[in-house]
Amino acid sequence: MRKLLVMHKKGFGSNSRGAIAGMALVTGIVAALAGCTSTPRTPAPIVENSALSAPPVIQSASPGVTPAPVVPLGPAVAAPVEPGFYRVKPGDTLYAISRTFKQKPDDLAKWNTLPESRQVNVGQVLRVVPPGASAATSGPKIAQPPLLPTPEKSVAQKPATEKPAAASEEHQAAVSATAPKGTFVWPAHGDVVRKFGASGNKGIDIEGKVGQPVKAAASGKVVYAGSGLRTYGRMIIVKHSNDYLTAYAYNEKLLVKEGDTVKQGATIADMGTGPSGTPELHFEVRKSGTAVDPVPLLGAAGG
Repeated sequence: MRKLLVMHKKGFGSNSRGAIAGMALVTGIVAALAGCTSTPRTPAPIVENSALSAPPVIQSASPGVTPAPVVPLGPAVAAPVEPGFYRVKPGDTLYAISRTFKQKPDDLAKWNTLPESRQVNVGQVLRVVPPGASAATSGPKIAQPPLLPTPEKSVAQKPATEKPAAASEEHQAAVSATAPKGTFVWPAHGDVVRKFGASGNKGIDIEGKVGQPVKAAASGKVVYAGSGLRTYGRMIIVKHSNDYLTAYAYNEKLLVKEGDTVKQGATIADMGTGPSGTPELHFEVRKSGTAVDPVPLLGAAGG
């Protein structure tokens, strides 16, 4: 029995070492296979030292593509309106538009179906003539102011029956003699630098200072106040009860408007400069449309 037990132990020991060796071999193979099937590690990138000092470049758009330049849009040009209509401009009011086109504010509001507030908006197109009326009357009337002469005809165009200049001057003198001296007061203080009739002058030019008061030579109603004639600048015309008209030109500022009633000696404008650049007032007097010499009619200085 003892002999068999020893042999059994020896045999078991030998087999046990073989088994262990076999298991080690299997374990090695499995480890090798596991190493082959694992995810390979990515090696760290190689960065040159010279690249570390260079700043990064940021590309915001595709290279080679130039953005289109931004072109500012200019102010929109309003399309012209048809005759008989008017496009509202900044600062316009219904009352001002009605005065410009010689219409009543109520009529303009009715023709254009305006709200009760009568508000008009910039760019709005308004009818300024009655429906069905001729459009020729729609524009502001910048006709030649009353009393001012039209451009004289050339010698070749003058009719043969026209009176000579001497006869015309005699007629003017006769007209001026019908009114007594002192009918008018001087419209401004200053020296007369250009007399009536000199080089065809229809009035007198009184030298003064820019901004100097210009006064009404007599009581009357303002029938014109504006700058419709470039050669006269800003001008005022006053109509008097005795068929006389007086005109005041070359003003710096007008202080009255059409329709105003003025008294003799009242300040109606500030003196401006004439065509020669000299501060002066051009003053005319007309009797029934005929120019007369103002000096014989002037009494005391205005004001």
